[in-house]
Amino acid sequence: MKQSTKAWFRQGDPWIWLNAGAVTISVVMVTGLLLLIAVRGMGHFWPHAIIDGTYTPKQGNAYHLVGEMTDEEWISASRLRESGVEVAENIDVIQRVLIKTGNREISGLDFRWLIADEIENITYPDDLFTIERREWGNYYGVIKAIKENGIKLNTNGELYSVLQQRLDRTLELDDEIKDIEGKDIGAINYGLERIRLEERALALKGGIRALDQARFQAERDGFDAQYNNYKESLEVLYNEISKDSIIAVSMDGTETEIKLSNIVNAYRPNAMNVMQKMGFYITQFYGFLSDDPREANTEGGIFPAIFGTVLMVILMSIIVTPFGVVAAVYLREYAKQGWMTKTIRIAVNNLAGVPSIVYGVFGLGFFVYFLGGSIDELFYPESSPSPVFGTPGLLWSSITLALLTVPVVIVATEEGLSRIPKAVREGSLALGATKFETLWNVVLPMSTPAMMTGLILAIARAAGEVAPLMLVGVVKLAPTLPLDGNAPFLHLDRKFMHLGFHIYDVGFQSPNVEASRPLVYATAFLLVAVIASLNITAVIIRNRLRERYRSLET
Repeated sequence: MKQSTKAWFRQGDPWIWLNAGAVTISVVMVTGLLLLIAVRGMGHFWPHAIIDGTYTPKQGNAYHLVGEMTDEEWISASRLRESGVEVAENIDVIQRVLIKTGNREISGLDFRWLIADEIENITYPDDLFTIERREWGNYYGVIKAIKENGIKLNTNGELYSVLQQRLDRTLELDDEIKDIEGKDIGAINYGLERIRLEERALALKGGIRALDQARFQAERDGFDAQYNNYKESLEVLYNEISKDSIIAVSMDGTETEIKLSNIVNAYRPNAMNVMQKMGFYITQFYGFLSDDPREANTEGGIFPAIFGTVLMVILMSIIVTPFGVVAAVYLREYAKQGWMTKTIRIAVNNLAGVPSIVYGVFGLGFFVYFLGGSIDELFYPESSPSPVFGTPGLLWSSITLALLTVPVVIVATEEGLSRIPKAVREGSLALGATKFETLWNVVLPMSTPAMMTGLILAIARAAGEVAPLMLVGVVKLAPTLPLDGNAPFLHLDRKFMHLGFHIYDVGFQSPNVEASRPLVYATAFLLVAVIASLNITAVIIRNRLRERYRSLET
C-alpha cells in the first residue's frame, strides 16, 4: 500500500488533480461572480410592479405609500434599536425593504428603507404609472388629465393610448431638435471655428489679404444664413414640443403638472402581461446601449462610454502590434544574443509588472505636456492659448495603453518565433530567398497566431484599465464623440468616455447611490461582455491563422 501511494505521488497524479481542482474552483467563482453581476444589473430593466399600501410605523404617523420594491434585507434588531427605531425585545432580526418612491421634488427622498411588517394593505392597481423623466428621476402616481396649451383634453376614457400617442410625437420632436442642435448647428460652429483659426494663422504669418478676408466673410455669411434657418426651425419645434403636459397625483395627494418634453417614458407595469413586459425589457435594454447618460450619469444609457472604449482599444491595438512585433523580430532574428539582449528581455519583463498609474503619470508628462505641447507650438500656433494636442485626449490614451501592453506583445511574439523550426528558415534560404524575404514570407506568417495571442492579452488588460486613463484622456461626460461627420472625422485630440471610468464615477461619485447601484452592475457586466467580444474576435482570427500554417509547422 505504501509503495503504491509513493508510486502515485511519483507519477504526479496528485498534482494533476490539485491543479484541476484549483482551475474548477476558479471557473466556478468567476461564473458565480458574472451571474451575480448579470442578475443584479440586467434585472434593472424589467418593469417592476408598483405597490399601493399604507405604512404604519410604531413611531410617527401612518401615510400612503406608492413605489417600487427594489431590494430587501434582514438586519439585526439591536442595530435598529441603536438608531432609535422601536423594536420588540423578543425579536433578534427583522426584515426591511427598499422602496423607490421617486417624486424627489415633492418629498426630497427617492428611496426609503422601511420595516416590511409595518407595510399594510398592499395592492397593485392597474392605473398607477411609472414616469421616467429627464430631470428629478422617476415619478409614481396616477395621471388625471392631459393638457394641450393649458387646456384639458377630452380623452373619452382612452387616456393611456392618447398619452402614448402624444408622448411618441414628443420624442420624435426631441430627436429632431437634437439632430439640428447636435449635427447641423454643431457643424456650423465647427466651420466658424475653422474659419477663425485659419484667419488667425494668416495673421500670424504676416497679415490677411483682402481676397482672403472676403472669402472668410462670404463663408461666415453662408453659415449665418444656415443658422438663421435652423433657428427658425428650432423655434417651431420648441413651441410644438412644449404645448403638451399631464396632471399627475402623487401618493400624498399632491397634483403636479409635468411637461411631456421632460418625460422619457410612461407606462403601467401593473397592467402589463408577461409578453408586454418582455418587449418593454428589450426596449429598455436597447435604450441603455444606445442612449446618452443623464441625471449625473445615474440614468439613461452608456453609448458614448461603449463607443469610446471600443475605439480606444482599436487604436491601441493598431499602435501596439507593429511596435511589439518589430521589437520581438529584432531581438529574436537580428540582435546578437549576448548580455545586452538578455538585459533588454529582463527590462521588458519588468515593464510588464510596472503599476499602470505610473504609465499614466509618464503619459501625462511626456506625451501630453511635452510632445503634445511641442506639436501645438509647431503646427497649431493659431489655437494658442487653447491647447489642441497639449491636453489629454484619445490619441495620448491609446499610446499610453500601447506602451503599457507592448511587453506582452513582445514576449508572446518572441515565443512564437522561437517555436518555428530552424529547418523552415534553412529551406527558404536554400531556395534562394534572402533573409528578409524568409522573414516576411515564411517566418512572420507562421508566427501570426502568437502575435494574436499577445494582442488578445493586450486587449484584455487595456480595456479594463482606468487609472492611467483618468490622467490622459477620459472624462465623466464628453460633449461630442471622437468620431463624427466633420473633417477630419476622427478627432484624436478629443476627450472620451470609458466604461471602466463610468463604473467608478457612477459607483463612487454619484449623489444618488441607491439609484446608481443597478447601473454599476449593468455597466460592469457590459464591460466584461465588450472585452469578451473583442477577445473572441481575436481568438477566431488566431485559430484560423493557426489552421492555415499548421502544415508548415509539422
